[in-house]
Amino acid sequence: MSGQKGGKEKRMLSQGKLNGHAGSSLEASKSRGAPAIIQRGRDADLLTIHGRTLGGAESLSNSGPDFAAEDPGPFLLLESLSSVSVSERIHPAAAPSLSHCLAIHAHQDGNASFPNPGAYALRSPEHRQAHSAEQFYSSSRPLSTTLPKHQNGNDDEYTGLNKVSRHITQPISQGASQAMLYAAGLTEADMNKAQVGISSVWYNGNPCNMHLLDLNNRVREGVQKAGLVGFQFNTVGVSDAISMGTKGMRFSLQSRDLIADSIETVMGGQWYDANISIPGCDKNMPGVLMAMGRVNRPSLMVYGGTIKPGCASMQGNADIDIVSAFQAYGQFISKEITEPQRFDIIRNACPGGGACGGMYTANTMATAIEVMGMTLPGSSSNPAESDAKYLECLAAGEAIKTLLKEDIRPSDILTRQAFENAMVLVNITGGSTNAVLHLIAIADSVGIKLDIEDFQSVSDRIPFLADLKPSGKYVMADLHKIGGTPSLLKFLLKEGLIDGSGMTVTGQTLAKNLENVPDFPEDQKIIRPLSNPIKETGHIQILRGSLAPGGSVGKITGKEGTVFTGKARVFDDEDDFIAALERNEIKKEEKTVVVIRYTGPKGGPGMPEMLKPSSALMGAGLGQSCALITDGRFSGGSHGFLIGHIVPEAAVGGPIGLVKDGDVITIDAEKRVLDLDVEETELAQRRKQWEADRAAGKLPPTGLTLRGTLGKYARTVKDASHGCITDSLE
Repeated sequence: MSGQKGGKEKRMLSQGKLNGHAGSSLEASKSRGAPAIIQRGRDADLLTIHGRTLGGAESLSNSGPDFAAEDPGPFLLLESLSSVSVSERIHPAAAPSLSHCLAIHAHQDGNASFPNPGAYALRSPEHRQAHSAEQFYSSSRPLSTTLPKHQNGNDDEYTGLNKVSRHITQPISQGASQAMLYAAGLTEADMNKAQVGISSVWYNGNPCNMHLLDLNNRVREGVQKAGLVGFQFNTVGVSDAISMGTKGMRFSLQSRDLIADSIETVMGGQWYDANISIPGCDKNMPGVLMAMGRVNRPSLMVYGGTIKPGCASMQGNADIDIVSAFQAYGQFISKEITEPQRFDIIRNACPGGGACGGMYTANTMATAIEVMGMTLPGSSSNPAESDAKYLECLAAGEAIKTLLKEDIRPSDILTRQAFENAMVLVNITGGSTNAVLHLIAIADSVGIKLDIEDFQSVSDRIPFLADLKPSGKYVMADLHKIGGTPSLLKFLLKEGLIDGSGMTVTGQTLAKNLENVPDFPEDQKIIRPLSNPIKETGHIQILRGSLAPGGSVGKITGKEGTVFTGKARVFDDEDDFIAALERNEIKKEEKTVVVIRYTGPKGGPGMPEMLKPSSALMGAGLGQSCALITDGRFSGGSHGFLIGHIVPEAAVGGPIGLVKDGDVITIDAEKRVLDLDVEETELAQRRKQWEADRAAGKLPPTGLTLRGTLGKYARTVKDASHGCITDSLE
């Protein structure tokens, strides 16, 4: 019996039958006062009662988590036994330990006493695994860890699915915890089930997120059907599209880390065994993955899904999306469209729930996370409002159960090869430059160090193939129609561009998941063949030079060329640039490098995105004559000659803070250079003046002088080349 695995086989009563409840006697025995030993081996989840007090039953064996008492009373009092000693054996390879022995004294009046405060009651009809108070505190897996799994023997040798939650649901010393769970609706049977924290970034003020509560409910239904307990909770979110171009955008990137912190907090504080997270908008996806990596318990992501295309009735029923709405402003001020046409675009760009439809940040991160193996197949391309998405939600329950059974954790899935696959896919699809920040941060959460040069090495060998917005024609809903992300991944696997050997949340390898996926239709036009790429190398370019000694990230699709030289036009605030554009100060006939600075992670603070300025440039027809550089970020919806993530940022004394109007700036994506054509002696004089202005308080304000959440963020955040993480020990 000692070799049986707990939770793997059905409970067995070897002889006899027990009927017990509070205040009653054991029917199996007429004698009283005989001692018995209840012994449970942790490795076997084995319960044996030795003695003659059970009449004909010499032993009672239990190989599962349930105890076979018929009465549903809350406690099984061993009234017929004068004393019961409970001891727990450690792993067979180690010597038996009786240090956690505790006594349960049954009295003639039907009451029981527990002289050891670490005692664990036997419950009826469910039997709780016995553990001491000392083990409760010592055997839990360290939280917020990036250590490999199986660091702690106690939890990893336990074979039930409720490895973590049992520390709350099993000990008699945690009775108050259990009372709260009963009040929350749990039954006696539920107390032995694994608990799954189902987190969503739901709020109804944003189409990307407004449907996530419905998806959360569907996921919980699947979790409950799988025989697990699903506990739903929520976290914060910021709509990039709503906050874009305003001071609200300063809160966007920091929301990523708040999401990670809050999910980690609930998972740790509530002792959940596993996590299913349901994100929608841009920073949601990396936020939930960072939390999964930190906590490192079985986890999977259900992407909220993409929005359907909008329709511009006054422009020939053309498909439009949120970027169309941003560009409409530039088109209007350049008199390309009328006010009624502009309003038609604004009114119809977003027809319902779901994330912005092109290969913007949300879809970029969702596809990257799918190829890394942290979602079920098709999650990134299943539309938000579709039967496919609803079925995926229901399937998440059995999937998380498989992960629990097999003890597959994020650290088993998020390997360096998985991140390599993600970087490949970002370049294939023309994805957002935000992926550089986010993949570095996710990798850090599982102890993997990615460098910005890793992205360059992938970009150098991977072509740009996807004709997807913002630089192309199609949206994610179109990709879904031809097979979605699974068909794209199968194509890349066949061509040898990604590795299929990595584990995924299905419990199978990526290659196994793709075996029965149909190929793309031969006449599809969204994904180019390798023989006819949009660009022979990737669009993600890492540039360094006198303006960016710590690195910068360019989004160079080739549509606007690969080399640009122009005169600087400097703005310390994006609103100042918009005002200059409205005054017609940026001319088509002049080569101009627009510089928007003091918008970095510390300076912004929060490293806001420059979609409003970049879209206004494109909408005004300045895409060929203007480039834009910044120590801020660019939205996944941005396109044009754009360089962001400049390190060091202006707020900490970076060279971008020394640029003046009229300076010549060269952007050379072929040589990977971002240079300021100013003599070193002149730059030295400017730096002295910058230091004097900082001492006198004449520079633009930064987050380093703020209190509140943005101030905390500015003081803890690392630079863009290190993923803007906030929990670094360095």
